[in-house]
Amino acid sequence: MPRRSPIPRTPRAHWLLLGLVLLALCGLLSLDALLRADVPSTPSGTRQFVPQSAFSSGSVIDPREPTVQHPPPRSLALTFVDGPDPQWTPAVLDALARHGVRATFFVTGAQAAKHPELIRRIVEAGHEIGNRTLTRADLRQAGDLRVRLELQATDLALAGAAGITTNLVQPPETTTGSLDYAAWKAVLRIGNHGRQVVLADLDSQDWRQPGVDAVLANSTPRDDRGAVLLMHDTAGPDTVEALDRLLPDLQRRGWRVDSVGGTFHVSATMNEARIIDRVGGTLFVSAVQLSAWLSDALRVLLWVATALATLRLVFVLLVAPLHVRRARRWEPPWQISQRVGVIVPAYNEEAGIASTVRSILSSEHPVEVIVVDDGSTDRTAEIVERLQQRFAHVRLIRQPNAGKAAALNTGMAAANSELLVMVDGDTVLEPDAVGHLVAHFTDPVIGAVSGNVKVGNRRSLLARWQHIEYVIGFNLDRRVYDLLHCTPTVPGALGAFRRSAIERIGGVSDDTLAEDTDLTMALERDGWRVVYEERAISWTEAPTTYGQLWKQRYRWCYGTLQAAWKHRHAVVERGAAGRLGRLGLPYLLVFQVLLQVIAPVVDVTAFFALFTEDAATVATTWLGFLLLQAVPGVIAFRLDGERLRPLLTLPLQQIVYRQLMYLIVVQSVITALAGARLPWQKLERRGRIGPVPATRR
Repeated sequence: MPRRSPIPRTPRAHWLLLGLVLLALCGLLSLDALLRADVPSTPSGTRQFVPQSAFSSGSVIDPREPTVQHPPPRSLALTFVDGPDPQWTPAVLDALARHGVRATFFVTGAQAAKHPELIRRIVEAGHEIGNRTLTRADLRQAGDLRVRLELQATDLALAGAAGITTNLVQPPETTTGSLDYAAWKAVLRIGNHGRQVVLADLDSQDWRQPGVDAVLANSTPRDDRGAVLLMHDTAGPDTVEALDRLLPDLQRRGWRVDSVGGTFHVSATMNEARIIDRVGGTLFVSAVQLSAWLSDALRVLLWVATALATLRLVFVLLVAPLHVRRARRWEPPWQISQRVGVIVPAYNEEAGIASTVRSILSSEHPVEVIVVDDGSTDRTAEIVERLQQRFAHVRLIRQPNAGKAAALNTGMAAANSELLVMVDGDTVLEPDAVGHLVAHFTDPVIGAVSGNVKVGNRRSLLARWQHIEYVIGFNLDRRVYDLLHCTPTVPGALGAFRRSAIERIGGVSDDTLAEDTDLTMALERDGWRVVYEERAISWTEAPTTYGQLWKQRYRWCYGTLQAAWKHRHAVVERGAAGRLGRLGLPYLLVFQVLLQVIAPVVDVTAFFALFTEDAATVATTWLGFLLLQAVPGVIAFRLDGERLRPLLTLPLQQIVYRQLMYLIVVQSVITALAGARLPWQKLERRGRIGPVPATRR
C-alpha cells in the first residue's frame, strides 16, 4: 500500500489566541471580583485631634482650608447613597418628582458603570451626583494612593456615563457620629485631591429594612437645626414610602429640602468632563458591563456544569447496577470453538510486543496471532520472527508504513477466521479474555464486542490518575452505552469483530485519527449491535510523561470529534444507527466534550468568585460539582472489582490532571473548528506493564 502523503500539522497560532482569551477572561473576572468585593468596615476609634465643629450637625467639609460648613436652620440636605439601583432608583426619582424636591445621589463607580442610563436620568432630572468611591471602600485605613484610585475611577465611570465629574464625596462608613481620627485623616486625604466631603448626621437606617415607621422616625430631624439625611436608593419600598410621608410633612412644617449644593449654597458641585476622560470613561464603562455580563454568564455555566454532573450521577446510579446484574447473569447459549484470528498492528513496539504475543498465545480459546509490522524502524519485526519460529500459530506480515487502519485491513485480509480480535502492540491479555469476547457472537446481531481495558503500569502518580480515568471515564460509560445499545467505541486495545461485518462497510477507514471509534460507529450505522464484556480484561501501558499523555489524548479527542462529525447523520436514521445518533452521540458530546470545555471556566469562575460577596454560594456549588464527579468513582471502582486506594489521589487529580484534560479537549475543539488535521502520533513504549493487579491469573 502506498505511503500516505504528509498531513499538515496543527497551526500554532491558536495557542496565542487561546492565551489572549484566557488573559482577557482573567482580567475581566478580576475587575468584576474587585467591584463585587464585600469590603469590611473598621470600628470607630478615638476622636482626639478631630475638630469639634465637625460633630455638631451635618456638614460639608473643605479639607483644603480646612473649613466646616453646616446647613442653615430648618434646612435638610437629602442624600442617597450606594446606587444607582435599576429597580429602586427610578422609584426614588419618581417620588422626588412628585414632591418637587432635588437631592444628591452619592453613587459608587461600580454601580455607575453598570447602569450609566440611570446616571444620565439623575442628571437630567436636575439632581446632583456625588462620589461614593468605586467599591464602597472604607477609606479610614486606606493610603493616599488607594483614595486617589477610588475617587478617580468613580470619576471615570461618571465621565463615561454622563460626561461629568463631581467635587462632592461622601466616604462610606463615615457620618458625624462615627467621625474619628482615622476618618478625619481620610477626609484630609480626600481634600488633597481637590474634593469636598459631605457628612450626614441623620441616618435613616433604611438598608436594614426595619419598616416604614422606623425609617420615617430615623429620618425626621429632632429639632430645628439643619441636617444632612442619609438614605439608600437601593434599600427597597420602605424608602419610597417613607419619602412620600416625610417630604410633605417637612414642607408643611416650613422645612426646606434640597440637594447638598442647594442647601449649602455650594456652586459647581459637578463639572463637565474632558474629552479624554469621556473616552476613557466610555471604555471603562464598557469593560465593567462586559465583566458583569461575563461573570453572570460563567456562573450560569457553573450551575449548568453542576446540573450535568448531577444528571450523569443519577443516570449512572440507575443504569450501571442494571448493567452489572444483566451482564453477570448472561451465559452464551452454546460455545464457539473455532480458532480466532488476533490481529496486532505494530509500529516500533519492540518494548512490549513479546509480552503481547505471549499473552495472546496463553489464551484459553484457540487463537492465531497475526502481527502486522507497519514499517517499524526498531527491532519489532525481529522479535516477532523469533516468536514465529517457536510457535506455530504466530504469523508476521511486513508492510511499508501506512498507518494503523491499513495495518488492520492487512491483518484482516490475511486472517483465516470469521471472528477477529484486534489488540494493540502494547497490550497484555488475560487468558480468558478472548473466550469471553467471542462468546457474544452466538447472537447473530452482534457485530463487535468491547473489552475491559485497564492500566497495567500504576506505580507513578500520573499512571494512577489514568487508572482512575479508565475505570471512571471509560468503563463506567461503556456500561451506560451498552445498556442503551449505543456504544460509540470499541477500544483498539481490545475488541472483537465479525470479519464479514467489517468487510460489508468497506474495511477499517483511515478518515479519522480514531479508527476504532470510526469503525464502531460505522458498524452500528450498518445495523450491527455492539456490546461490552467486562470480564474480557486486558492491560495496557499508559503514557508515563505529560508530553506523551498529551499526544495520546489529543489524538483520541480530535479523532472522536472527527468520527462524531462523520457519522452525524445517524441522528435521523433508524434502528441501531438511530440509537447511536440520538443517544450515544449526545451523551458523548455532552459529557466528554461539552462538560470538559465548561469545566475550566467553572474553576476560573469559582476562584474569582471567592473574592466576592457570593463566595460561600459559589464555593459550595463548586465543591458540589467536584463531589458529583467523585461519587461515580467509588461506584465504578466497586463495579470493576478495583481497590479504592487509588481514589485517595482523586483530590490532587482534580487540580492537576483534570486541568490538563480540559486543555486537551479545548485544543481539540479549536483544531477541529480551524479545519486542521493532525498527523499520527506514535507514543514511546517502555514495556512496563506490571506487576499486574491480583485479577490477573
